[in-house]
Amino acid sequence: MGEARFGVLGEVLLEIDGQPVDVGHVRQRHVLVALLVDAGQAVPVERLAERVWGDRPPSDVRNALYGYLYRLRRVLAGSDAGITRSPAGYALRVDGAAVDLFRFRELVRRSRTEADEDALASLEQALGLWRGEAFAGLGLPWLDELRRTLEHERLGAELDRNDVGLRLGRHHALLPGISALAARHELDERAAGQLVLALHRCGRQAEALEHYRRVRARLVEELGAEPGPALREAHRRVLAGDPPTGGEEPDPEPPGRDRAPVPRQLPAPPTPFVGRAAQLALLDKALTPPGGTGGTVLISAIGGAGGVGKTWLALHWAHRNLDRFPDGQLHVDLRGFDPVEEPVPPAVALRAFLEALGVAPGAVPPDPAARTGLYRSLVADRRLLVVLDNARDTAQVLPLLPGSASCTVLVTSRHQLTGLITGHGARSLRLDVLDRGDARELLAHRLGHDRLAAEAAATDELLDHCAGLPLALTVATVQASADPDHPLSALVEEFRDAALRLDALDGGELSTNLRGVFAASERALPPAAAEAFALLGLAPGPDIARPAAAHLLDLSPAATRAVLRELRRAHLVQEDPPGRYRMHDLVRLFAVERAGDRVAPVRRLVECCADTALVADALLNPHRPVVPPGGAALPLADREEALAWFDAEHANLVAARRAAVRHGWDELVWRLAWGTTSYHATRGRLRDLITAWEEGLAAAERLGDEPGRAAAHRMLGDACARIGDPVGGVAHLEEALVLAERSGSETDQAHVHRTLGIAWEQRGDVRRALEHATRSLELYRRLGNPVWTATALNSVGWCHGLTGDYDRGRAHCEQAVELAGRGGYRDGVADALDSLGYLAVKAGRHGEAIDHYTRALELFRASGNHFQVANTLVNLGDAHAARGVPAEARAAWQEALRLYREHHRVQAAQAVQERLARPENMP
Repeated sequence: MGEARFGVLGEVLLEIDGQPVDVGHVRQRHVLVALLVDAGQAVPVERLAERVWGDRPPSDVRNALYGYLYRLRRVLAGSDAGITRSPAGYALRVDGAAVDLFRFRELVRRSRTEADEDALASLEQALGLWRGEAFAGLGLPWLDELRRTLEHERLGAELDRNDVGLRLGRHHALLPGISALAARHELDERAAGQLVLALHRCGRQAEALEHYRRVRARLVEELGAEPGPALREAHRRVLAGDPPTGGEEPDPEPPGRDRAPVPRQLPAPPTPFVGRAAQLALLDKALTPPGGTGGTVLISAIGGAGGVGKTWLALHWAHRNLDRFPDGQLHVDLRGFDPVEEPVPPAVALRAFLEALGVAPGAVPPDPAARTGLYRSLVADRRLLVVLDNARDTAQVLPLLPGSASCTVLVTSRHQLTGLITGHGARSLRLDVLDRGDARELLAHRLGHDRLAAEAAATDELLDHCAGLPLALTVATVQASADPDHPLSALVEEFRDAALRLDALDGGELSTNLRGVFAASERALPPAAAEAFALLGLAPGPDIARPAAAHLLDLSPAATRAVLRELRRAHLVQEDPPGRYRMHDLVRLFAVERAGDRVAPVRRLVECCADTALVADALLNPHRPVVPPGGAALPLADREEALAWFDAEHANLVAARRAAVRHGWDELVWRLAWGTTSYHATRGRLRDLITAWEEGLAAAERLGDEPGRAAAHRMLGDACARIGDPVGGVAHLEEALVLAERSGSETDQAHVHRTLGIAWEQRGDVRRALEHATRSLELYRRLGNPVWTATALNSVGWCHGLTGDYDRGRAHCEQAVELAGRGGYRDGVADALDSLGYLAVKAGRHGEAIDHYTRALELFRASGNHFQVANTLVNLGDAHAARGVPAEARAAWQEALRLYREHHRVQAAQAVQERLARPENMP
């Protein structure tokens, strides 16, 4: 079992065996937190719902809650934590030591009974658990009070730590942290007293007295009260020149250290900051040297497209870790991709760093190498943070890297900076867009939850248009907040036209103009990569595989790989999984602008999709009539590879067909409909199958292609019958039969008769069904095709079974099993076994029926035929129920119900739900 660790003292965090795990949607994090704060105790469903939704629960709140709990259980599966249910509610089963909140409280409690050295260690460990504001990024009203309580506990622990440390004479080490604490809590007398004592013991009596004077003045002015006894005692000791506790002399400044300036160059922290819990945790790991000391300079190159929030992440992490860098923080914007200014030369950045470190302007060496040497000497052994923002390449960064392992360097760039990773031990972190929940939270921070709730539909559409890109979300919220009386729907209207969306997302400054941000990245590309970037924007689907990209770009495989590598390094495309590439929606709009009205590349890609689909279809069902592919097909080895290709490319094939419709490429529309038929039927994607053939029929009619029309009507009739619309199915099939008889094709007539048998059986007319099935059998036998004959034998046998003639039905179906087996038609064998199972149930031989259904399921699963798997599962459940084993029946029906819902087979799903609800089928 994996070891689960939970964090709430910062962003909500889950790790299993030390690896960050995505908890999921923001609402799912709400559910987790609602359980975590009472870990080990049952939380009633009503309280959970109140914590998650407040006074605005959804109408089906229990189902929504159960869905989140189910997904959380899946997230925790395989770990030592879990969610249990009892009459009292739901509980998170977890060891208290696995939750940072409970570890923090235990360490603080333990410190109060320990000797000072041990107490200091416990308190340092407790405070080290804090990664930021508790439950950061979660705007739940019920958490506000708990958050305030925890902040009070944290302050108490910090003050306890300082008291113990001062007793132990650690005033030099503590002074930066005490100064920061006193600045955050200016009227806290205990913090003020600690700072007065620490300054005094470090030999800075004048500063100690001045701080006491300022605090006393504020206490009198704002609270009308003099300082309390403890603060007055600290003041008295400074005036009296008292030595530190125990009569020791104040610690001298550490040897060898001049009083150099402490640079504080970080820009203000980003507000608001949401999400990124996993990335912050990875930064914590990457930038925390083992054992507290580093053997090498640690660098984290935060890579990501323009506007994705790299600088926000770097600054947020830096500000929440200030206490780790008491010797200061250096920051420079290297302007690597500035739309106007040139990148900052390293020598210029070094001059600014040296002056911040106390070097007089006239003493800065003119030679760049000498500047680097002096810089590294000054920062040696100092606990310093260096933030190098917006770096263009490795060469710009290298002279700015300290030579001391005591320093930490944080680099952001739109490029991958491979040289830093391979040559200097950088830890790379790629940043993607915000998930929908965090994007909504960002909007809520700026616009308010009430405004978003009042315009829920407009909010959802705004989130769609911004597609999780933080810069786009920020520009949109600035525009919306500039006129709070202006409805969000009006703003969304401006974004709705894709051709104008980049214009709408113009923040009025260069840094907030999305088109300018993307253009700066494009200008840094080599010409071949820039051309490829533009053409990839024309790809109609959500992503593209490398071989298909070669057709779109009209490049060799090697050249395609090279330009894609350049685009990936520039974070203008993302590669996930390996070999597949996608663009952010807004980046794609910019690429389309750059590509203009070029059509030939799209035609090449659509031809590749159509030809490869025809090859794959023939591998899935080699017994269908063959439509020859063109010369643009990608190579596929076997049925398994064909099915995997379809699974990966389905959305792209739909998009390619729509592109063909849009451009009037009717032959390609029809070929794409034919090429995807077996896949759609196998995977149960019947609505996709119907849509494809409706477009295919329209294309055939425009082409005047009568055989194409006949095939389209036949395929539509089959799909309608499968989805539960036999009336529509019969209408299409009768039209197909007219066309087939007019053409004289006995093959087409046989196919239509067999499918008409299925449709009439679904309409309840078994007599007509048997007539059509029998006619198809006669024609298939005349044609001499054993596989097609096997399918007709099964149809005839099934119809005989429906009439009650079980022996005759079994004889036909057994022949079908034999013929289909000889022909290597696995699905045909499975279909006939399913029919034999039905006939065995009717004859009262339930054990035999279960054997037939089980064998049929094995074959359907092996071929990936999800449509028929669902049907056979229902039949298997019926056999178990008839045999008096309701538990086995329910298991089969529940799996079938899940598949029916995935396939949108509403009537079939309702029939299964009725079975599950019957009292005799209850466990």
